[in-house]
Amino acid sequence: MLAGFVDGLGAHLTAGGEGWLILSDLAERFGLRTRAELLDRAGLRVVGRMDTSPRQRNARDETVTLWRLSR
Repeated sequence: MLAGFVDGLGAHLTAGGEGWLILSDLAERFGLRTRAELLDRAGLRVVGRMDTSPRQRNARDETVTLWRLSR
């Protein structure tokens, strides 16, 4: 599902438009994929990002990122 979103995002963006993706880094930590494998695959550029850490007690060293993507 996530790869499908990223792969199709560029076709939905107007000139100067952005797609926003909120994504945890857990898959990277478990070795399931890298950011490059996901974000670079569709030829999108990262135009900004904001990182935060979850505040719930059972959250470990997870980082959640808001990725701002453009063509």
